[in-house]
Amino acid sequence: MNEVISRLSDTGIIPVVKIDDADKAIPLAKALYEGGLSCIEITFRTSQAEEAIRRITSALPCMLVGAGTVLTTDQVDKASAAGAKFIVSPGINPAIVKYCTDRQIPITPGCSNPTDIEAAIGLGLDVVKFFPAEAMGGTKVIRAISAPYGGIKFIPTGGINEKNIVEYLTCPSVLACGGSWMVSDALIKSGDFNKITALTQEAVKIMLGFELTHIGINSENPEQAAEIAKIFCTLLGFDYKEGNSSIFAGKAFEIMKTPFRGKNGHIAIATNCINKAVAHMQSKGYKMDISSAKKDSHGNYAAVYFEQEFAGFALHLVQKG
Repeated sequence: MNEVISRLSDTGIIPVVKIDDADKAIPLAKALYEGGLSCIEITFRTSQAEEAIRRITSALPCMLVGAGTVLTTDQVDKASAAGAKFIVSPGINPAIVKYCTDRQIPITPGCSNPTDIEAAIGLGLDVVKFFPAEAMGGTKVIRAISAPYGGIKFIPTGGINEKNIVEYLTCPSVLACGGSWMVSDALIKSGDFNKITALTQEAVKIMLGFELTHIGINSENPEQAAEIAKIFCTLLGFDYKEGNSSIFAGKAFEIMKTPFRGKNGHIAIATNCINKAVAHMQSKGYKMDISSAKKDSHGNYAAVYFEQEFAGFALHLVQKG
């Protein structure tokens, strides 16, 4: 996968922004970054777009900046010269796509039906924008289209918000989502960047959806593990369920039959999007033990441990569902 596209996938949510005043560009990008999103798509629907891209890429190289609503090759040139690393178009224009691919500029054109997708495949693309997502039927349509086009990944945009973002991102063929609910015109024009940061943090929180799933407790031997598990089951009315290497007391406690990871045991945290959660943790400076990862049939992570322990406990992420 292209490095830029891979980074969009890791980020998960692509803020789609219209900027009327280039002076707002840098504080806006900082607000998004502080909120946990390191990418931004600036639409070429205003005369300030090119300058906004230039300012952000110059001042904040940590941000991945793309240009949206690109309709002409001239706009491609201007966006690229300003520092944009990817191009997004509302529809699929073969001339624009070829112009970008010839210059090795990642482009995700808007597609909404099988004819569009076959045109994209014919142009050598494997990632497209699905637009307008909600108006075209949302995840129901994406899942149906994915059946004959299994090699295509989608970036849905249009009508996506905090209420349906998880539904989209947990769809196997969805790479990332474009959205603007955390960067409304009103917030940008008023300069309420603290609110944008707060909304961005909430969007990331909803996307990842971290929940405690169980606590693992180390024991010295199978007999001790059985004793501990029976105590929990008696005290709390949990079901006793024995496996090969551990015994579960309900769903909350896993008693290991022999010492396992962590001085005291391990803690399992479930997440909506484990691949994105891993990337999110790594962006914060935490190291993941990739050698510990278990993967599903699609090659995505199913579970992965952190390298470090926390208060004597190993910590690992697991994919929900």
